[in-house]
Amino acid sequence: MENNRRDFLRKSASLAALSLTGPDSPPTVSNQVKPKSAATNEFIKDAGMQMCLAYFWGIEERKAALARQMNVLGAVGGINPRMKGSGIAGQSDVKPWDYKAVVAVKEAWDSVGLKLKVIEGPPALGTPTKLGLAGRDEEIQNFITLMQNLSRVGIDTICYNWMPVINWARTSLDRPSRGGALVSAFDIDAVQDQAPITEYGELTHDKMWKNLEYFLKAVVPEAEKVGMKLALHPDDPPIDSIRGIPRIMTSPEAFKRLLDLYPSPSNGITFCQGSFASMGAQGQGVDIPATIEYFGKRKAIHFVHFRDVRGYKDHFEETFHDDGKTDMYRAMQAYYNVGFRGPLRPDHVPTMAGDSNEHAGYSTIGTLFAIGYIRGLMEGVVKSRV
Repeated sequence: MENNRRDFLRKSASLAALSLTGPDSPPTVSNQVKPKSAATNEFIKDAGMQMCLAYFWGIEERKAALARQMNVLGAVGGINPRMKGSGIAGQSDVKPWDYKAVVAVKEAWDSVGLKLKVIEGPPALGTPTKLGLAGRDEEIQNFITLMQNLSRVGIDTICYNWMPVINWARTSLDRPSRGGALVSAFDIDAVQDQAPITEYGELTHDKMWKNLEYFLKAVVPEAEKVGMKLALHPDDPPIDSIRGIPRIMTSPEAFKRLLDLYPSPSNGITFCQGSFASMGAQGQGVDIPATIEYFGKRKAIHFVHFRDVRGYKDHFEETFHDDGKTDMYRAMQAYYNVGFRGPLRPDHVPTMAGDSNEHAGYSTIGTLFAIGYIRGLMEGVVKSRV
């Protein structure tokens, strides 16, 4: 009897093991397929790129917690000495480009488990420099000081733009999109009908290019010394002018000209996909994967805003990452193939049900959707190469 009982237990255990590895069960760890590098045979996380989120309103506790849970540990933002948690919030005499300010802001991010990777919207670059006004040399020197101090704490990328007076512009921040989600949109007719010329009058594109060249000649040599990557963002929207202020970074050709003004590993691009996708007119749009390949092969892409639009420069709207006009898989494939391994973040996501539209384009729920979608693309691209 005892022998029969032991035989029964042995057979039961064997059957249980068989049922756990049957066709309807999840694969065991040893059977899971992971993207690997041919050289190292190691798992390639996020296709080797540095996933980040934007924090333009300081450290948002819930967003930071969600970022840690998603393992998206890169932070993109400014240098604000009065930012909550910086430790110098009450010291009004500290300038944003001072070493003390840079250290305090970096340590505030470190304290919540995130790493400040990119300074987007540098504090020492404004209208005097972009319009060539009195005070630009002082601004440029402050910018150089900022670069030097960022380098001292291990931050090597600055995203800046050449849009003086009027920066990012939209004519609507709450256009209904898929399922009632809210997106931003731009219609040039609304601008032309309502907007007067600014106090600076009618300016020329040539003058804007000369001001940019002046800036590059002053700062790029200093950037090279400290290993800083300067990543110029396209004009958004990429139209010819707004209220008399010329827009010059409005086409791939303009970015080729930028790189030729001062050839250097430090002089590069923020490849904002949505901005590039909205360039041109109907039937004359930009081939996003091909443009990524061109600038990627020149090692000029320092930072990526991964987003999409529907429409073109005069009339367009933001979209969900899976609902725009760009082949997003091919775009991600292009970044990977040209060897881009720098910081990348989602941008301008729709505001979804139950979320606030207070900071249009940066909905928490929309950001979660975007991260999942981007990670799926990354995994698909890497696995296709295994």
